Amino acid sequence: MLYGRDTQRTRIAALIDDARDRSRSGALVLRGEAGIGKSALLDWAAEYFGGAGEMLRATGFEAETAIAFAGLTQLLWPIRDRLPELPGPQADALCGALGVPGTRAEPGDPFTSGLAVLTLLADLAENGPVLCLVDDAQWLDRPSAEALLFAARRLSAEGVVVLFATREEGFTEAGLPEEHLERLGRADAERLLAGLDLSPSSRRRVIIESRGNPLALQEFGAAGPRAAGGHAPLPVTERVLAAFRRQIAALPERTRLMLLLLAAEGRGYMPAVLGAAERFGVGLADLEAAEQARLVEVTGTEVAFRHPLIRSAAYQAAPVARRIAVHEALYHSADDPSCRARHRAASTTSPDEDVAAELAGAGDLARRQSGYATAAYLYRQAAALTPGRGPRGRRLLLAAEAMLTAGDAAAAEEMAAAAERLTDDPAARARLAEVRAAVEHERGEPRAAARMLIDHAPDGDTQAMLRTAAVYAWTGGEAGAVRQAAALLDDGFLRGLALLVDDDPGGGMPLLAKAVADADRTHALHAAVILGADETARDLAAAQVARLRREGQVGALPMALQAQAQVLIAFGRHADARAAAAEAAALARDTGFGRRARRLDAVLARLAAIEGDEDRLAELTAHAPAPGGGHADAAHALLELGRGRHEAALRRLEEIAQGPRRHTMIAMVALADLVEAAVRAGRPDRARPALDRFAAWARAGEQAWALGVLARCEGLLADAEEPFAEAVRRHERATRPFERARTELLYGEWLRRHRRRSDARGPLRSALEIFERLRAAPWAERARTELRATGEQGGAPAAERATAADLLDRLTPQERQVVVLAAEGISSREIAAQLFLSPRTVEYHLYKAYPKLGISSRRELSQLVPEPAG
Repeated sequence: MLYGRDTQRTRIAALIDDARDRSRSGALVLRGEAGIGKSALLDWAAEYFGGAGEMLRATGFEAETAIAFAGLTQLLWPIRDRLPELPGPQADALCGALGVPGTRAEPGDPFTSGLAVLTLLADLAENGPVLCLVDDAQWLDRPSAEALLFAARRLSAEGVVVLFATREEGFTEAGLPEEHLERLGRADAERLLAGLDLSPSSRRRVIIESRGNPLALQEFGAAGPRAAGGHAPLPVTERVLAAFRRQIAALPERTRLMLLLLAAEGRGYMPAVLGAAERFGVGLADLEAAEQARLVEVTGTEVAFRHPLIRSAAYQAAPVARRIAVHEALYHSADDPSCRARHRAASTTSPDEDVAAELAGAGDLARRQSGYATAAYLYRQAAALTPGRGPRGRRLLLAAEAMLTAGDAAAAEEMAAAAERLTDDPAARARLAEVRAAVEHERGEPRAAARMLIDHAPDGDTQAMLRTAAVYAWTGGEAGAVRQAAALLDDGFLRGLALLVDDDPGGGMPLLAKAVADADRTHALHAAVILGADETARDLAAAQVARLRREGQVGALPMALQAQAQVLIAFGRHADARAAAAEAAALARDTGFGRRARRLDAVLARLAAIEGDEDRLAELTAHAPAPGGGHADAAHALLELGRGRHEAALRRLEEIAQGPRRHTMIAMVALADLVEAAVRAGRPDRARPALDRFAAWARAGEQAWALGVLARCEGLLADAEEPFAEAVRRHERATRPFERARTELLYGEWLRRHRRRSDARGPLRSALEIFERLRAAPWAERARTELRATGEQGGAPAAERATAADLLDRLTPQERQVVVLAAEGISSREIAAQLFLSPRTVEYHLYKAYPKLGISSRRELSQLVPEPAG
């Protein structure tokens, strides 16, 4: 009977009922101190679930926190025969993680494995609900925790429930709903002890000593008040653990040995335990005393400890030499590579090159198969067992590089720092500088990152390091570092950037145009963005996103999705940009790059500015750095301009034009805004320097949209028709619909002011249609007002019309992603793999989207969803 846990039971029951009756999924973290009742709640959940479907259980163990995928192996071992049914890469990742006999796969990284777990659980739920119970989650090894959380956060419509039980101090970044378990009050404590034969004074003492901890109440109450340890200063958990140790110490030696074997084996898988037990001359019969003492429960071929603390007590009470001997026996009796590897590592206590080389070799293979996080853990384990400072440092370097690729910046930095203390090799230190610089950049310190790379570039991959340093310096407004990188290497990409920071677009832009074809994929994309070559940037970004998805480089995917979102905004595909940004933010949080969310906010700030959403813009830029010409500054200036606050816009835009990032693409586009703000504010004299700079940039880049904007600015400053007419002609062949609409609005205004109201209506109608489609409310109102001034009503605002301009805008970002891919004829299973969802969730999103789109089947999507613009 559970006391004081009605709230938690109600919530767990609702999750299980939703899974059973409505095929809905959910996850919950139960948090509290040891013995507070978390395990009892998991047991209650298992009893409530009954035989409704598949139930899986695992328990984290402190001794296995450094053993990759130990927890996941324990959870999924009973259904390992289902793994080959998964899609190829997922099956390989999970079979490798679990060391399934008969497979040759190596472990994938936690995120590929997490997607495989998600697919596996969804497949299991096809035959009924699934309940996963994970106790002592704070002791899960990191790859297991990341894989399980990656899956749990993406559960939606499968019929799967995942419950994690964890102590206060661990598992703190789960990102899932939580229930905190408090200690029992006096009344509940009395009820829990009601069945025990205790005198009133003993009962009071047990309650005082137990301090409302349910497990302590049970153990102290059953053993008598003396078991509570009097008024010892130890925490309740330690005293309960000590009580379990005393119970174990009273058992026969052979029973204690069997308990140690069970604790060390971890999965409770009897064949493996009995195989090792034979080497010590003990067997299943020796567990009888532990069963009678209610320390373990034997069911079929599996054995489970009654409480995780009992397993800890059984393991910790054994001498170190006995633990090593047990792990060695389990190594020899294990029937799968994963178990053999972890027991061999656990049985090795001093440097051993043979063991280290075996672990490093496994790391090499995992890295080749894109299992970067697993490779990092294997390299780190290998380093710990490697004799000699230099070789140990090299293996830690490999660990740091792999972990950075996997997306865990903090762990990568920790490993790199340890490696730096062990090596004096300049080439190795240069590679470590690349790791440290990437981490610094993620922290929002691009200048420091650039300097670090420049300092070490002569000893490493000079071209790659200097190019990356220049990109970091470019975005960080560190012009001197850009020049220094270009001075150290004869490279067109670097010289192009250096010329641009020196205000020479005529020399720099052609070099960058050549770099788009010659540079590596990442730097080619960066060059295309600087050039404003929207079609090229769109294609490069799409190809990079697809490649990273295919190769499982989840850590790099948020950056690519950020670039894609930026390009999509330029094309006017705002809903698609939001979907890309939302996915990037979720993946960034999952992979330890939470700071990237702020950069994504800055990119999305332009959308808020276009739409005139002042509150949303303030929210998105609340954590932006001080003014200096970035996305946030330009977005605020654009909003001021759209609202007609021309003086305020002009002040912001002049700060950008004179700031340290004055050479960036964002600053160049802002120059055109500055011209409009200055003319509108009656200060045309302040527009001319900005127009001259923008003209040099636009003509050097030869992009149609930029030349159209240039002609618009010339028309504004000259108050003449021909530049406006030329601008409209150029925009007809260009990208950037928002810029086209602004040009048509200004041309229409000019025509109306010159009493050509009939001529003005055409460009004004076109501008209004585009602004309404882009939800650019302030700009649409300006166009509507101008139309009315020509004698035409201009129609009601789009929000008041009966028919939506774009049905897809009714969808959530994830529904939109799913619908667009489904319209291309991609199967639900393939969509699930691309978007890191389960197939059931893909189908659920389609089911929710159809009524919003006014259709009833997948076949109608291809007629409804248009080809991407541009």
